[in-house]
Amino acid sequence: MANERYLCGQSHSQFTIEGRRVLRYRSSMKRGVKHVRCPTEDFCRLRFAGVHSSAGFSLIELLSVSAILLILFVLYWGPRTSADRQRQARLDCQTHLLKIHMAMAIYANDHAGRFPELAGMRTSEEALDALVPRYTVDTAVFICPGSKDPPLPAGESFRQHKISYAYYMGRSKREPQSELMSDEQVNTQSRRNGEYTFSTTGKPPGNNHGKLGGNFLLCDGSVQGFPARVPFSIVLTQGVVLLNPHPK
Repeated sequence: MANERYLCGQSHSQFTIEGRRVLRYRSSMKRGVKHVRCPTEDFCRLRFAGVHSSAGFSLIELLSVSAILLILFVLYWGPRTSADRQRQARLDCQTHLLKIHMAMAIYANDHAGRFPELAGMRTSEEALDALVPRYTVDTAVFICPGSKDPPLPAGESFRQHKISYAYYMGRSKREPQSELMSDEQVNTQSRRNGEYTFSTTGKPPGNNHGKLGGNFLLCDGSVQGFPARVPFSIVLTQGVVLLNPHPK
């Protein structure tokens, strides 16, 4: 009986303590949520504090980003020598010639398979001006990326301006393996195997790509780069003339 009374008293006391804890917890909730008393044995305190974050960069982070950008800049620009840029310009030049051939092929379809040919033409500008603007308005492709020739007015006649390419006037689509265009040449004569076609002195005419030579576009639309001494003969047959750009 004594034990039962003891246990009952203990249960009643525990119930009273737990009840007080609940009341205190409810009261604390009414006061606000900054400090909440938990209904635990040691009445631990919970703090609902905001999480503070930093939105800026530290000095170390800024220096790290700057170092990475500097490394990328050096990797991209550092190893690229003047020769590297000239080689890339010659590749870009080939793209320009291919785009010109697209316009010339359309022209040939409208003119019985013949490429632009006008009597009395003395420069490549005068002959190729027939392509603009009906067959192309992209006059930028007539300037070689390796040359220092100024840009042309977009979509307008360039007859009174200077382009970068020589033109074999008098060709037709029936001569697929014949030369149609090239970078500006040292002169407008026929060539024997191994003779200079492009300048190696860095001086005009024929210096679009410095000592790297130049590109040739054939009537079938293929294009290829060659050294200054072209390893094949170029004979100007009857009715075909080589027109260089205006020497401005």
